[in-house]
Amino acid sequence: MHIKQVILHGFRSYRDQTVIEPFSPKNNVVVGRNGSGKSNFFYAIQFVLSDEFSHMRPEERQQLLHEGTGPRVVSAYVEIIFDNSDNRIPIDREEVSVRRVIGAKKDSYYLDKKHVTKSDVMNLLESAGFSRSNPYYIVKQGKINQLALAPDSQRLKLLREVAGTRVYDERKEESKTILKDTEAKREKIEEMLGYIEERLATLEEEKEELRAYQNLDKMRRSLEYTIHDKELRDTRSKLEQVRTHDTLQF
Repeated sequence: MHIKQVILHGFRSYRDQTVIEPFSPKNNVVVGRNGSGKSNFFYAIQFVLSDEFSHMRPEERQQLLHEGTGPRVVSAYVEIIFDNSDNRIPIDREEVSVRRVIGAKKDSYYLDKKHVTKSDVMNLLESAGFSRSNPYYIVKQGKINQLALAPDSQRLKLLREVAGTRVYDERKEESKTILKDTEAKREKIEEMLGYIEERLATLEEEKEELRAYQNLDKMRRSLEYTIHDKELRDTRSKLEQVRTHDTLQF
């Protein structure tokens, strides 16, 4: 995979649409006089590919719009067309274009002319090797000299970033935070389970008391029925005796 074409319009010194091509799949050198737009050309590539320009305030986007004579430029875009014949970008196409359009109140991304979210583009670039955990796929002017003069601790940090281990350190911290939150939730769950077990024990005691009450109530109702039945039979017997006595007297 390599850059096949870069299209700029309204971006910094490129007021009119400018198509820059062709590019070699190996090495490319951009030469020109001071003020010819070399730095802005590299800025344009970083603008689309680098995580450095992922979060921009309106005033920062305004600074990237062309300023000069003539009508004011209200929006700009940079489009990079990749040769994807090796399918490094996980899209089944020979060419893949990524365009970013900015204005005072907008910042949009397009993939093969279709509007997509920034996260879609970032994930696609990540899968193609433009890892945000390793920002050194773009090395700015003076960066090598700066790194050569850097202390050992900073060089070690650089090696970790280039090796891509920083992302694991970040994930380790994220995992620690998740583990801490999980432990707190586990303690709350155990506390809730303890409360539920106590409540279940209480309910079990209440259930036994209810069962005993129901048995006693059943016995009470049986006794009441027996007493009422005996009283009813005694009353009927006495009533029968009274009727018999009255009949004999008559």
